[in-house]
Amino acid sequence: MALNSMTGFARTDGSSAGQRWTWELRSVNGKGLDVRLRLPPGLERLEIPTRERAGKRLVRGNCSFTLTVLREHAATQLRINEAALAAVVEAMRLIAERIETAPPSLDGILAVKGVVETADAEDDEAARAAFDAEVLAGLDRALDALVEARAREGAAVAAVLAGHLDTVEALAKAAEANPARSVEAIRERLAEQVRALLDAVPALDPQRLHQEAVLIATRADIREELDRLFAHVAQGRALIRDGGAVGRRLDFLAQEFNRESNTLCSKSNDRALTAIGLDLKTVVDQFREQIQNVE
Repeated sequence: MALNSMTGFARTDGSSAGQRWTWELRSVNGKGLDVRLRLPPGLERLEIPTRERAGKRLVRGNCSFTLTVLREHAATQLRINEAALAAVVEAMRLIAERIETAPPSLDGILAVKGVVETADAEDDEAARAAFDAEVLAGLDRALDALVEARAREGAAVAAVLAGHLDTVEALAKAAEANPARSVEAIRERLAEQVRALLDAVPALDPQRLHQEAVLIATRADIREELDRLFAHVAQGRALIRDGGAVGRRLDFLAQEFNRESNTLCSKSNDRALTAIGLDLKTVVDQFREQIQNVE
């Protein structure tokens, strides 16, 4: 499976029963799947099947789905407003009782605002079902395009993440090979410090100083941190290779990388090793920033 981004855009359109429709789908980063729908009035019935389709194709992301519909040839029908017509006839009778006037023509009566109304012809059940099926098929095509766009973006992100993992591995190897972390280097440095303390304060117990030196040397050992860094790099590469919805797992892995980098810096007894630790922290921050866009 490919590594998918949460960023993408897709658009499809079509026509059915004299109506043109257009789907526009957008998605950006999100902790979970949040689909916001904008449907034209009267098409609320499409909300449930739309959400069902989105849930089957997407795992994470803040998504905006917009459907617009435009009638190409609006079929209209005329309708007499009985209440308005009755009011006009009554008004005509009252006027005729007061003044002599020619009776109004039919054209005049129909021209009175509100007597004749126009309305869009309502589709029958079969036409409505055919329209819904066509629009939802268009949604499926739009979702295909959105998933493809997110996959393309995901491939680019995967390449960047793989580069960051290579850098982490290289830095861990540099720390592993650093002469300052060898047992001999640590022993010599501690011996110098012990001699300096004994010269300054002769009353100090040499045995106790030796024990403290052993403890300091043990705490300065970064072997466990290096082993975990190498293991995390291997796990990260496996997650990228396997793909799918691994964004949360990669985010957890970034936290582990950050923890090991911090510990390495705190245990460092050499400028070069400290510099490696700081470089590690920089790369880990870049790694974590990129995975915020992974599904």
